[in-house]
Amino acid sequence: MNLSQMKVAVLVPCHNEETTVGAVVRDFRKALRGAEVYVYENNCIDHTAAVARDSGAVVRSERSQGKGHVVRRMFADIEADIYVLVDGDATYDALSAPRLIQKLIAEHLDMVVGVRVDQSEAAYRRGHRTGNRMLTGLLSLIFGRAFKDILSGYRIFSRRFVKSFPALSNGFEIETELAVHALELSLPIGELETPYYARPDGSVSKLNTWRDGLRILGTMLKLYRSERPLHFFTCIAVGLATMSIGLAIPVIITFLETGLVPRLPTAVLSMGLMIMAMLSMSSGLILDTVTRGRREMKRLAYLALDAPASSRAATPMSLESPGGMVCQRS
Repeated sequence: MNLSQMKVAVLVPCHNEETTVGAVVRDFRKALRGAEVYVYENNCIDHTAAVARDSGAVVRSERSQGKGHVVRRMFADIEADIYVLVDGDATYDALSAPRLIQKLIAEHLDMVVGVRVDQSEAAYRRGHRTGNRMLTGLLSLIFGRAFKDILSGYRIFSRRFVKSFPALSNGFEIETELAVHALELSLPIGELETPYYARPDGSVSKLNTWRDGLRILGTMLKLYRSERPLHFFTCIAVGLATMSIGLAIPVIITFLETGLVPRLPTAVLSMGLMIMAMLSMSSGLILDTVTRGRREMKRLAYLALDAPASSRAATPMSLESPGGMVCQRS
């Protein structure tokens, strides 16, 4: 199917971004001619909605606070062949959107992540950079494969990814959930480096390094438990069994030497820990079977939708050559 026949939707979740949202809407409308730009304001107390509407975006509201709630609502409401998810803070490069979309179509991918390449020291705070590296490393350790930038807010999706993604996160941890979903189903994914700019003057980041970092870490551990239950509970079982054996060795030695068990509480504790280890292992085996069935259902839901190259035609869209354009940043 010809790319110009595909309907592209640009999704911009916003919370108090009146300073930047206008530039984001204008830049993406210019870079992706024919694409519809949707701005979902999330309990904004400024003029985000008015500025976005005046700039040519379709403006809607989501009252449940948090980026995860907004993305879930966007994915449910909007119909398109290709989805461009981008933050409304004017830090991502609109001119990179055509390249990201071309990669998704040419390589038959379901998600392309815009890997952030900061253009100034102020663009990427040290705490955010360190946290991103730690979380990326942890994701790779748990799931065996990871992205270079799992927390990037700039992503391109196929329709079948969006409509088969069971979004459960509430806040900024939504990016982690998107990554784990793709890894668990072994979906075709890609990455492409894109410029990342500092926020314009007067714009304030809504991401709290420690609070949101801990929430993302917690989400990752929950996904580890739910998607890799056998490995998760086996690790717990091994830890409990090791403690049990460590406590039992002196008791057994004393019994072999004297025929007595003078440290009865230690023996009982050791036995209790071993029982808990066996229960943990059993739980892992049972939940692994459940998870496998759930993963098969998600895979079937994904396969029930058309691949990007075979999606039905909708509103035409043209991609301008990045080399022939100048993107004005406010």
